[in-house]
Amino acid sequence: MKRALLALLLLTGCAQRGDRPATLPVRVAVGGQAQFIYLPAMLARELGFYEAEGLDVTFQDFPGGAKSLEALLGGSADVVCGFYDHTIQMAAQGRELRAFVSILRYLGLVAVAVDPAITRIEDLKGKIVGVSAPGSSTHLFLNYLLATHGLKPEDVSTPSIGMSATAVAAIAHGKVDAAIMTDPSIEVAREQAPGLHILADTRTAEGVRRIFGVETYPSTVLYSTGQWLTGHPQHARRLARAVARTIDWMRAHSAEEIRERMPQGSRTGDMETDLEGLRALRAMLSPDGRFTSESAAAVRKVLNVSLQSVRTATIDLDRTYTNEFLGR
Repeated sequence: MKRALLALLLLTGCAQRGDRPATLPVRVAVGGQAQFIYLPAMLARELGFYEAEGLDVTFQDFPGGAKSLEALLGGSADVVCGFYDHTIQMAAQGRELRAFVSILRYLGLVAVAVDPAITRIEDLKGKIVGVSAPGSSTHLFLNYLLATHGLKPEDVSTPSIGMSATAVAAIAHGKVDAAIMTDPSIEVAREQAPGLHILADTRTAEGVRRIFGVETYPSTVLYSTGQWLTGHPQHARRLARAVARTIDWMRAHSAEEIRERMPQGSRTGDMETDLEGLRALRAMLSPDGRFTSESAAAVRKVLNVSLQSVRTATIDLDRTYTNEFLGR
């Protein structure tokens, strides 16, 4: 009887361990993890969704998307939580990166001006416009705005100011005339520079339609190399499920409820500032995490305007993204 009971306990323990997915480590690079545009990836950890998928996710914080991309290409990161346009840029150079979860359906970047004399994009000529880092998506967005308003990239000076506190400090101390920013830094900067005003806003459907001429524009995504995705399908699938589940959770909860679960480092310290940014973020969330050929083409069209390397390259856009890991 004792032997039978012992055997039953051993079998039960093995079954429970067998049902539990093995813990898989993943290193994720983020270009400014305190920014709300990256919050869903960070919030998945707070909600326990990575752990539920058997993932041990380590975040690496960088001052901009370009640095996150460098970490991925250099092998110190497995996945980037960054902007989809980097996959197209790398495709133009013959390197295969693939986005596998679309987090936001709007770009979420805002061009703001400190100088009251700057009331339109054309007024930026000869001015200092801060971007997160050279070659980052904030820089590319600025180049697009300039190109579509009759200016050239060299018509402005573009110092790197990061995405968070350093960006706010650059504005507050008059280091720049204008900048490309995201929430919550925009609202924080407004408190320190009351004259701050918006020149172009891609946080809403109306803004995306006016600036890009499309209804949706994939921006924040999870992406990795084609080689990593091929060799680590379970890692990618579990990551995709965890982030998609987080997006669903955020859609079902209010800004107040989201703030309660946010990482402390993502809060500004001012509740109203956070809530305003979170309301804007909820409207930007992708409805299903998927990519479409039309939205990918829209991003390339934007890059074509300012990047000759993309404009002249033969690119198979279908290989810059995949929906295969969503399982929805």
